[in-house]
Amino acid sequence: MKKFIEIPMEAVESLIEGKCLQGSLRRDEWGRIVFKPYRRSPQRNGQVIRVLEHGWVKESEQRIKFFESVPKTLGTARMMAVIERESKEVKDALIERELIEFC
Repeated sequence: MKKFIEIPMEAVESLIEGKCLQGSLRRDEWGRIVFKPYRRSPQRNGQVIRVLEHGWVKESEQRIKFFESVPKTLGTARMMAVIERESKEVKDALIERELIEFC
């Protein structure tokens, strides 16, 4: 028994280009199997303001993102010093960004 799957032309073009598609397979009201691709917008990564020793600071359209990952092997005292130092560096980077932007 053969069954045919109805796929929109845009999905077929994406498949021909070699892209992966995610979507859902369903039966419509006439009993045909239909593939409906998810319509996802492309992910927009923020612009990097500063790369830190253990992380980064990025700016997106709506937020300032600060990420830091400190290894446990440093010990508590050194980790606290690293966090304090990088927090100060982030503050300086944001001040620099403001000065460059408004001057």
